[in-house]
Amino acid sequence: MTLDLRGLHCPLPILRARKTLSALPPGSALEVFADDPLSPIDFEAFCQASGDALVESDERDGVFRFLIRRAG
Repeated sequence: MTLDLRGLHCPLPILRARKTLSALPPGSALEVFADDPLSPIDFEAFCQASGDALVESDERDGVFRFLIRRAG
């Protein structure tokens, strides 16, 4: 599943990602696109706190891409 959260600022990208992840079965992957400059820090902290895995994180032209695998 993919979420395009460009244009949203903290804390909305994390809140929407958490809501979407909670609806997915354990082991599922969620791809997130965000352009908030703080999102790399936010998503790393979120995954550490939630136990979900931040599998990939990269940036291109000011857009961050995160691949998160739901714990479980």
